[in-house]
Amino acid sequence: MTVEQTTLKNGLRIVSERMDGLQSASLGIWVTAGGRNERVEQNGIAHFLEHMAFKGTKTRSALQIAEAIEDVGGYINAYTSREVTAYYARVLENDTPLAMDVIGDILMNPVFDTREIETERHVILQEIGQALDTPDDVIFDWLQERAYQNQPLGRTILGEAANVKAFGREDLETFVTEHYGPEQMILSAAGAVDHGALVKQAEALFGGLSSRKSNAPEGARFTGGETRHEKALEQAHFALAFEGPGYSDPAFYAAQIYAIALGGGMSSRLFQEIREKRGLCYTIFAQTGAYADTGLTTIYAGTSGEELGELAGITIDEMKRAAEDMSPEEVARARAQMKAGLLMGLESSSSRGERMARMVQIWGEVPAIEETVARIDNVTTGDVRVFAEQAASSAPAALALYGPVSGAPGLEALQARRAA
Repeated sequence: MTVEQTTLKNGLRIVSERMDGLQSASLGIWVTAGGRNERVEQNGIAHFLEHMAFKGTKTRSALQIAEAIEDVGGYINAYTSREVTAYYARVLENDTPLAMDVIGDILMNPVFDTREIETERHVILQEIGQALDTPDDVIFDWLQERAYQNQPLGRTILGEAANVKAFGREDLETFVTEHYGPEQMILSAAGAVDHGALVKQAEALFGGLSSRKSNAPEGARFTGGETRHEKALEQAHFALAFEGPGYSDPAFYAAQIYAIALGGGMSSRLFQEIREKRGLCYTIFAQTGAYADTGLTTIYAGTSGEELGELAGITIDEMKRAAEDMSPEEVARARAQMKAGLLMGLESSSSRGERMARMVQIWGEVPAIEETVARIDNVTTGDVRVFAEQAASSAPAALALYGPVSGAPGLEALQARRAA
């Protein structure tokens, strides 16, 4: 399997990988614009635009878009993140040109019908309401807001309800004009695909797009802080984050391995100490997420209001202990988990296509899998301990609490415990 990459004259990038033995293809357009690219009054517009993608074009109705793909047994969808909006499909090999045509149509020929805008406005407001009713979803939005206060990176992807209620066709068209140029688009495909055919069709579909430059998103500044939302829930929800490395930071892989060893599985320190030995919670985990220029190492747990203080204190203690005695065996286990997750995921054409798009966005090219595996293998126990020490003692922090949390320790108390 070999990755092939081509850039059209107008700047649109095409990357593909043929996977022998597959009879299907996964393909899509990744637009390097998401919630992070919005101005404050635009917050939520990238996600609104994603919803409108399937609501009709100059040549297809919303139903015809769905039928075109589902009539051949395929699947089409989209998502919005803070740095990317993706429109993608999976179809059988012979239907790849059809999928390309549909995706090209929704990107090049949207009509933004006012009736459909009103329908999707209502749908998104329902989505916002559902998120607010899901504690282990909304707490991460609140945590992000505390971590990056008064910045695009800290705002919710769904947007504020007041914004969503006000968006109209002109707002959607403005965001497309500002951020949907060919330089911001990456066509990525994996599976039963032919790179030459993809390039030829992409040229026909997108070659007429005029080159344009999009303003770079505002640089991230980790501010930290605490947010506490008291509500009569069965569970108290606890989310603690520390500033971490971005994708291009050399410490990125050490941060990933640290999070896995600390709280990434049933053998991890937090799971064993807090759930298995003490029975203080059902769910607890640690994870590391990254953006172009920053990242977050996050710990989440749900427990009773009465036991939250004990859980939070033990979490800090386990972080400090990890900085002192993280063992080579734990690091080796975490490395194995990280590699297995990567390699198993790449058996899926959808995952492979998404990875290639993300790598082209970050690096401008797709590093060989062997290179990524080598970077994981090169992380030493000492590297992980260095990162663990920063997380335990000096990394800026943010805290979000939700539920029966009136008696929970605040960030100041946890910071004091870190320093003790």
